[in-house]
Amino acid sequence: MYIEVKGASKKYKQGGKDVVVLDSVSLDIEKGEFVCLLGPSGCGKSTLLNVLAGFERLESGSVAIEGAAVTAPSPKRITIFQNYGLLPWRSVLKNVQLGLEPQKLDRAEKIRIAQKYIDLVGLTGLEKQHPRQLSGGQQQRVSIARGLAVDPEVIFMDEPFGALDAITRMKLQDDILKISREEKKTIVFVTHDIEEAVFLADRIVVMMANPGRIKSIVKVPLGDHRDRTSEDFLYVRDKIFELFNLKADSYIEYYI
Repeated sequence: MYIEVKGASKKYKQGGKDVVVLDSVSLDIEKGEFVCLLGPSGCGKSTLLNVLAGFERLESGSVAIEGAAVTAPSPKRITIFQNYGLLPWRSVLKNVQLGLEPQKLDRAEKIRIAQKYIDLVGLTGLEKQHPRQLSGGQQQRVSIARGLAVDPEVIFMDEPFGALDAITRMKLQDDILKISREEKKTIVFVTHDIEEAVFLADRIVVMMANPGRIKSIVKVPLGDHRDRTSEDFLYVRDKIFELFNLKADSYIEYYI
């Protein structure tokens, strides 16, 4: 298995008390799979993502990628957050080149790679623009292009479209699904939006809070081309809604 999480547990101090944010979470992810971590605030989905990315350590349990324990962030794995993290004094082209700068590449090759991903995310013609001149959706596209430019093996995304309006959000969902298929990247995507999860994921990991745990895992049998208005899409969406009404002690490996 490409990514393995075994018995992952994590707690924080809050008001002098221990709050369990992850309680014996176990999960396997295959190479090239698009997995959504879905659940309400406080269910531990962002904490689990941070553990996978190497930003946080566990109290107990383990996380491994390709058989190697995750103990710190790696250049092979990038994280895209809701906050775009662009450098305001840099142009689109220069922002996308940022991760390439430590690499032993000549200037022309860095430009070529950056331009490839600028084109891929639909920002051709905006290379000289600065973040302040871009919409929120365009800034997130720059962030995605910057991440893809370093050719990561895994992309972690923490509610990257959460601050965007509905139309822009749907367009970026279309784009990231297309990119994930073309680039064949392993993607772990945090969201609290059920329709977003159904549209994007090969599997949806449904999480619940108090303590944070996996409630169920849903395989989404919709293929690469997804229609938000189709009967199949609505059927899967409604099944996910039903899962949030399960009893607290229930766990289902759910295949629709």
